[in-house]
Amino acid sequence: MNGFLDIAAPEPKPEFWYGLPHGYLKVDLQPSAERLQEMARQISELSEALRDRADQVFRLYAIVVTMLQKYQVQGCALGMHPNDNGSSSLSVLTVSTLAIAEGNPKAALTQLLAGAGTGPDNGIVPVRLPIGTGFLFTSERHTVAPTAPPEGQEGPSEGTVWQGTVVIPDTRSSSVITVQLVTPSVDLADDYRAILLGVARTVTFEDPAAPAERHGGTGPFAAPGSGPKERSPFG
Repeated sequence: MNGFLDIAAPEPKPEFWYGLPHGYLKVDLQPSAERLQEMARQISELSEALRDRADQVFRLYAIVVTMLQKYQVQGCALGMHPNDNGSSSLSVLTVSTLAIAEGNPKAALTQLLAGAGTGPDNGIVPVRLPIGTGFLFTSERHTVAPTAPPEGQEGPSEGTVWQGTVVIPDTRSSSVITVQLVTPSVDLADDYRAILLGVARTVTFEDPAAPAERHGGTGPFAAPGSGPKERSPFG
């Protein structure tokens, strides 16, 4: 009998890697039933003053995960950073790929960005990245905001959010990579635009851990994740 049958199969090798900036925490997009039950149990054991609020956050998490799974998002992270008002600014960073049936990433890119216009204010802006040319476009829209709903509200919060997206053609395959950042802190759009571009600049098709392992170190990014400061564009 094979003595290795109880060893889990290795996870598939990622198609690409990227780094996470400071202040972002990865979200589990495939939570197990046991994990969800444990979270519900922990909420039920909280004091009454905290239970309702925690339950609202749990509901928001379920809504967000369901939505991200629907759009085949491969990576998601929640950001929390202090602002000038003494509170915290929240944001959601997502990374996904869009497969192209025609096998032509450039054609898909044209279709994806159709109607966005051109120019730095409200259109498509080409950006130079280590892996090639990406395309940035931003907008403000009314939608579900990445924040917990007010106390007593059943559904998710809605409001005006700033949304920035960098689209990167994958010249090795028939797909495009999208890096997207959404925040309700519209007044901090310039700061979040810089964060978005910083993440886009870390996207790589080469396993960053491979050369580091040969030198006895660790890779600059996890797969996906974050890594040493010396190769991080976030300082």
